[in-house]
Amino acid sequence: MYFNYFFTFCDAAEHWQMGIQDPATPVMEGMIHFHNYLNFFIIVIGITVLWLLCHVIEMFDHTLNPVPEKFTHSSVLEIVWTILPAIILVFIAVPSFALLYSLDEVIDPIITIKIIGHQWYWSYEYSDLASTPGYNKTIRFDCYLETEDILKSGWFRLLETDNRLTIPIYTHVRLLITAADVLHSWAVPSFGIKVDACPGRLSQASVFVKRVAVYYGQCSEICGVNHGFMPIVVRGCTRANYKRWLSWHCYGDLNHAHEFKFDDANLIK
Repeated sequence: MYFNYFFTFCDAAEHWQMGIQDPATPVMEGMIHFHNYLNFFIIVIGITVLWLLCHVIEMFDHTLNPVPEKFTHSSVLEIVWTILPAIILVFIAVPSFALLYSLDEVIDPIITIKIIGHQWYWSYEYSDLASTPGYNKTIRFDCYLETEDILKSGWFRLLETDNRLTIPIYTHVRLLITAADVLHSWAVPSFGIKVDACPGRLSQASVFVKRVAVYYGQCSEICGVNHGFMPIVVRGCTRANYKRWLSWHCYGDLNHAHEFKFDDANLIK
């Protein structure tokens, strides 16, 4: 019970959460694996250093050892404490380089989404649809924080938006991130993404979502008085439902509104 209460794994922040949110991308899975791998070395080094400190305190306690040790120099010890940390760093560096390479890997994307940070809301633009046969239209919309008076049951306070970014699963998506006024930061913990949005600069990130869900994030750069009120909500859905979402946005296909209401229960099936 207590483990489930304190170590909560989900796609949104929880009260008293101490664990990492559930991964939704291969990059985030790699980050969690490297985090656990690194913790092994941290724990071993911490225990060793603690033991050495306790041993030194005991050796130089005049009540336990009235005559202190005459230990002043050891070439073997100097070699060991020089080579051993270097070996540990090699074991840490090799997987970290692989993870860094995966973060910077550029894959030919199927979808490109432009994200613009404003004071204090996000704008999204599906610009490559203008050259896509069958759509020939750019989708643009803004996402504002939902106020408390219209929150529905099960929604998260200060994390819900009036519009949600929708992307298909098992699809390479390129994100082009910038800002219109001041520094912002587009961050979704379940994706392992935290990219600064800088005015006059276009930053790039890649996303490959592996499961259907609704993911939450927030601006992670102090951008003004309403910095805490510009959340991020990403909806991962199947490719079929993503096409239906595009058709609705491009053509307002109301003929299918009765069978597809565009809420989470239907969209993420």
